[in-house]
Amino acid sequence: MDQITLRNFRCFREEQTARLAPLTLLVGENSTGKTSFLAMLRALWDVAYQQSVPDFKEEPYDLGSFDEIAHHRGGRGGRADIFEASFEFTLSEGKGRRTVTDEVDRYHFEVSFGRNGTVPVPVRRRLASEATWIEERLGEGGVQQIRFGTSKGAWQSRERADHHIFLDTDRYRMIPFSFALALQRRAVGGGAEPTLLQGSGLPAKKDWEMLERLAYMPEMRVFPHSEQRPYASAPVRSKPHRTYDPARPTRDPEGDYIPMYLANVYFQNKKQWNGLKESLEKFGQDAGLFDEISVKPLGKKESEPFQVQVRKFGSKVKGPQRNLIDVGYGVSQVLPVIAELLRRDAPPMFLLQQPEVHLHPSAQAALGSLFCQVAGPRRQLVVETHSDHLLDRVRMDVRDGTTRLRPEDVSILFFEREDLDVRIHSLRLDKEGNVLDAPQSYRQFFMEETQRSLRL
Repeated sequence: MDQITLRNFRCFREEQTARLAPLTLLVGENSTGKTSFLAMLRALWDVAYQQSVPDFKEEPYDLGSFDEIAHHRGGRGGRADIFEASFEFTLSEGKGRRTVTDEVDRYHFEVSFGRNGTVPVPVRRRLASEATWIEERLGEGGVQQIRFGTSKGAWQSRERADHHIFLDTDRYRMIPFSFALALQRRAVGGGAEPTLLQGSGLPAKKDWEMLERLAYMPEMRVFPHSEQRPYASAPVRSKPHRTYDPARPTRDPEGDYIPMYLANVYFQNKKQWNGLKESLEKFGQDAGLFDEISVKPLGKKESEPFQVQVRKFGSKVKGPQRNLIDVGYGVSQVLPVIAELLRRDAPPMFLLQQPEVHLHPSAQAALGSLFCQVAGPRRQLVVETHSDHLLDRVRMDVRDGTTRLRPEDVSILFFEREDLDVRIHSLRLDKEGNVLDAPQSYRQFFMEETQRSLRL
């Protein structure tokens, strides 16, 4: 995703547009909408790529019912009847990092949410590329209206079909654009011409081809592993245990599954374990948290209990191995984040809440360097943070060129409260790591604290 726009969503009343990059850092005071922002990113992914109605109460984001999500001004301002969000993305024919010679297609996806009882559900979604677009509109009872257009005109389906939302294995699913367009083409072939909204005549064969390409876009694999939803972490991860019983490692926001994941890799794929272990230990050493990590079986079979242990090296001899529960809390809190970032089958997008929790400033800085190393065209990180140490390390790593991350690959989103609303400022970095486009209020608290410290 290159850009996201919000309107009438939670604390964002006026339309707010924010630039996204391979590494996006969300900064600002508490209760300024950063977590809501992350929740909407996942919701947009669900509607666009998973073809499903998002659950705004799914962990780690519980935004409540429609009344808690649609913007409410209070008094005569009332509550919005609809809230909206959209994002833009680009596809390149080139491999890896885009260049000026790559053939690039730009797309815009938007969705409007209304209420179904107390539940927010999509009532309109639209996908566009330049002059070509396809849109679904919904009325009461899930009635579907298909609209589409090209540079030659715009049309609306004459038929109404009650297909929009249906129940599938206990989850609401949305019909694909491609299926909707196929229904319309079949209707045209049978003599039911669409209603002309503008332009003249019926869509030409070339127009149908353009529309079909657009309609299949949500089903395409835009990123590697794009069938995977974004990984969303909770701000506080699970507590460590002295002993773990083997279980299937199913992802969860608190990272409770990570010890099981490590044990599975250890027992089933030694080569993969050695690579993961080396990467984990590299971060542990950079952060000053641990020098060695290991899985200790408590029996001879994979099905028997195990422990996760870490070790710090002394200047002359290696220190003793210690159980995860017997070392600083920061190790167990950061382990789910770094293990997920470093695993081979990691999803294309990470939504991280305060990953620096319980970490010393030096470890927070090391975490910033890790983000610079893993973020890229195929791995997008959106990180909510209150750590100046993490942010400053990102700025310096970009300035010093320690990774392939360029200044334009970093976006800093500053959430600023303005009366009852919140404004999002999209800040950039220059080649020297300086923050550009910052409002006067950015870092005002830190400046005032510094002046007070210096008695100025």
